[in-house]
Amino acid sequence: MKSYTKYLTFNTKNRRELIKITEDVQTAVKESTVKEGLCLVSAMHLTASVIIQDDEEGLHEDIWQWLENLAPFKKDYKHHLTGEDNADAHLKNLLAHLQVVLPITNGKLDLGPWQEIFYAEYDGQRPKKVIIKIIGV
Repeated sequence: MKSYTKYLTFNTKNRRELIKITEDVQTAVKESTVKEGLCLVSAMHLTASVIIQDDEEGLHEDIWQWLENLAPFKKDYKHHLTGEDNADAHLKNLLAHLQVVLPITNGKLDLGPWQEIFYAEYDGQRPKKVIIKIIGV
């Protein structure tokens, strides 16, 4: 069994962004030389997520609208009493989750035909990290 770790760093221009990272993750799998195993991709911040979805702009807009409907930006969250203004970003993280685990087969990510990996940022404009942890043989 071997393991491999790689970090990606993002500093988004906007507070909210969706960044496709499939190629970055596949590069990490190749670098790991793992042929059969698992790949964890995890946001290292509680105001971001890693998701698997179709790369279609209309769907992306639907996802943002869905998250905003369920966890809207507003001023009266209790978390904001601490001096923060990002309670909605924490709630969006709870809805979309922090991380994904993906299969590695024959040295490649074993994704479905339309599946892409995205980093979803809800409170950006500062450096944030994603960890890629690969284990296998």
